[in-house]
Amino acid sequence: MSKTTRSISRRGFIGSAAGFGALATTGAGCATTTSSSAGAGATLAKRIKLGISSYSYWHFRDPKVSIETVIEKTARLGVEGVDILHRQMDAEDNGYLQKLKRHAFKNGVDLICLSIHQDFVDPDPEVRQRNIAHTEKCIELAYKMGIPSIRLNSGRWGTVKSFNKLMELRGKEPILPGHTLDDGFNWCIDSIDKCLPKAAECGVMLALENHWGLTRTPEGLLRIVNAIDSPWLGLLMDTGNFLEDPYTKLEMVAPKADFVQAKTYYGGGKWYTLDLDYKRIAGILHKVDYRGYISIEFEGKENAQTAVPKSVKLMRDAFGA
Repeated sequence: MSKTTRSISRRGFIGSAAGFGALATTGAGCATTTSSSAGAGATLAKRIKLGISSYSYWHFRDPKVSIETVIEKTARLGVEGVDILHRQMDAEDNGYLQKLKRHAFKNGVDLICLSIHQDFVDPDPEVRQRNIAHTEKCIELAYKMGIPSIRLNSGRWGTVKSFNKLMELRGKEPILPGHTLDDGFNWCIDSIDKCLPKAAECGVMLALENHWGLTRTPEGLLRIVNAIDSPWLGLLMDTGNFLEDPYTKLEMVAPKADFVQAKTYYGGGKWYTLDLDYKRIAGILHKVDYRGYISIEFEGKENAQTAVPKSVKLMRDAFGA
């Protein structure tokens, strides 16, 4: 990767690109773009912006809530951005993508992240290649919608087949027999590295989340991000995915955070409930000069129509957003 590419600030890119959709295009492919960040001494009167994950309104249960509806609800709440769950989209054709982009613009809402799923922890190179191709396709989708970042998962071993069972085990699962932890990390690092040329071409940040599998711990998450060391690979800090000693672990990953998803659990969580102190979390992010979005992910059992507004108030009170 060129020195010019490496000089781009990860945080500077995320913080600026979403606001003006500079990366959007109606063409079939990505065009190489350049970006310059504001001076290091620049101060922002309002550093933190709020977003709402479309997942907050649809927890993979019928009826599915459309992205257009989430955009409208977000606008009515006076929230700046929408974090789109890829599996919640109704289509992938360019007409649909441009319709979402136009709808967001007309409602005064930024499209800030495309949260996708993939799994790079597999011994079969063909399986990993399919996941690489899926990720590259999603980078193109984000580019066409003017979205500056996509959420990545590392993937997991798959030795616990049921996600409900995995949650009972607090996200822990045995390593695939015949393989080592290093194997898993090498597969993941190599796969993400192969996605980076497309990310750089399209100007779309890859944000690796502390999810399950290899990134269940801060050490695992940082091992991948530090090994690749690219300005196009960032870190997505999910406040609800460190189940033990969350604040210490959030402090470990916060310095590299380029995007934050903030869990709330009104009505009790589906799998677990964390009593998170968001003023404390705001302090952690303030110490590292975080300037990006806080995207609300409501994951409780209460009706989203009442729980999401409560979540917005909680974040505004904590972050002053």
